[in-house]
Amino acid sequence: MDLTATSVISEDPFEIVYGTGIAVEIPEGHVGLVFPRSSIRKYDIALKNSVGVIDAGYRGEIQATFHKKRGVVSKKYEVGDRICQIIILPFPSIRFMEKDELSDSERGTGGHGSTGK
Repeated sequence: MDLTATSVISEDPFEIVYGTGIAVEIPEGHVGLVFPRSSIRKYDIALKNSVGVIDAGYRGEIQATFHKKRGVVSKKYEVGDRICQIIILPFPSIRFMEKDELSDSERGTGGHGSTGK
């Protein structure tokens, strides 16, 4: 679902915070993930935390903070523009266990770029 900027909450030379005018009650066992829209490529801004995470206990207005790549002269969204998207997903209930060893896998401990691409 697209989120629209309904206000500019704050702005300085380095960032701008938009209000979306909506609050949600996310069910327990679910999470809201806020992503930038594909239109972000047309602007000189980036969603400050890359992906926003909204937990089930939050009841305030959904806000989006963008970093200005070019400072004051950055092209940015205006009030009324669609600025980001939210997806609400269930997440599994997991329990972490401390282990001395992990099972083997094809990738093993290979990190960034280890898959050959």
